Amino acid sequence: MSLGYAEKLSFIEDVGKVGMAEIFDPPHLLLEKIEQLAMMIRKSKHLVVFSGAGISTSCGIPDFRGPKGIWTLQRKGKALPEASLPFHRARPSATHMALVELEKAGVLKFVISQNVDGLHLRSGIPREKLSELHGNSFMEVCPSCGVEYVRDFEVETIGLKETSRRCFDVACGAKLRDTVLDWEDALPPKEINLAEKHCRMADLVLCLGTSLQITPACNLPLKCLRGGGKIVIVNLQKTPKDKKASIVIHGLVDKVITGVMDHLNMTIPPFVRIDLFQTFLTQVVSSDKRYVNWNLRVASVHGQRAPLPFINSVEVSFTDRQDLKSSVLEKQPFVLKRRCVKNTEPFEMVLKINFSDGCQCPSAQIKIPVNFKISRKCPNYDKEALFQKLRERAVLEEEEEGEGDSEHAQYKVIERQANVSPKYDVTTYAIVTSIVSYEKTSTVKAAAETTVNGTRTLSLSQHQQVRKRKRKIRH
Repeated sequence: MSLGYAEKLSFIEDVGKVGMAEIFDPPHLLLEKIEQLAMMIRKSKHLVVFSGAGISTSCGIPDFRGPKGIWTLQRKGKALPEASLPFHRARPSATHMALVELEKAGVLKFVISQNVDGLHLRSGIPREKLSELHGNSFMEVCPSCGVEYVRDFEVETIGLKETSRRCFDVACGAKLRDTVLDWEDALPPKEINLAEKHCRMADLVLCLGTSLQITPACNLPLKCLRGGGKIVIVNLQKTPKDKKASIVIHGLVDKVITGVMDHLNMTIPPFVRIDLFQTFLTQVVSSDKRYVNWNLRVASVHGQRAPLPFINSVEVSFTDRQDLKSSVLEKQPFVLKRRCVKNTEPFEMVLKINFSDGCQCPSAQIKIPVNFKISRKCPNYDKEALFQKLRERAVLEEEEEGEGDSEHAQYKVIERQANVSPKYDVTTYAIVTSIVSYEKTSTVKAAAETTVNGTRTLSLSQHQQVRKRKRKIRH
């Protein structure tokens, strides 16, 4: 969980039991339970997953009540744990992506999350099939029209407070609010009602990485029992609901779910992180009509004042234009100002976007045609189709070159707006900043091996061998 989120919470004395000992089932027993769970999932008609902080610890996000959890260390007066990645760059685990595959296959019907890390949504679980009971640190909502805005930066407040941004809808314009609950806030009806509905419909509720201590959320899985449903708990500590469960599995969530996917003969898809940014190119003719003063701004799609957390710097150069000085923009806002003779010939501007820590791709190189005589056309773009092509292309390149070996990230233009007076051109880019592949591990290996952040670092030859095995499985 975000350390910033934990620090923003109001003080409360009783946070439940913390620092409980971790329990690991013996390998043979773990394998047996994994096989039983796989059989239950295969037979399930309405599977619901109920997730807690333990599902995200392999993503480098500390939990709360584990031996090294935030509240455990706070109670002992020790220093808080450090996240292995910036919170806004956390990558979904193998479990997150396995759930995406189960949902696409029609097996998983609904996900209920107690986490505020937004990883279920980022991984690809549809919003209509997800209840985020405690909110999302990367989401703002308009209290007037109800529109939700998913951000690439962590929203600065918690407790359903007003933020510094407004609804983009011109007819509305209301001040937005954060969606993360503080201790005294009630669960939002929209989220809890859907969660209750699906728990009552469920024939299997799978609890992953949760201590099942926080009420009223912890009682949701029990609602399946009245209709004959079953509960399975995967957690490293005992929970108050263990006696209600058909199976209790003490093991790392990623190992268990990877093993389940192996039994189901299903592949865990790669995670492709796509971020968005905009370029603003504005032009103003000088008072003597001899020059064009133009500005380039590289900005967030969430508003020109919003941060761009995934960009560290922007290098600007010009093809075949020695009179235009290159520049390195190192501070936000990234703005470049230049002047050209009014009747100058079209030229090309090259942007090298250098990504910040936590991005696997080091940079992207983008070429922008500049023509002061005419305005560029603004075609209609099929954004979803472009996103899909971008993902497929990125995965294909990753397969051919090896994880993280690409010199420049893949990108596509997904929107363009132009105006004649005042003259400006706004282009929105979708860009791949991270790709994570998850090895299909045999059940025996899943019980015996330890993975780092839910992934394994492979050599190119190993990577190609894994891909060949996956292709055989698909066919």
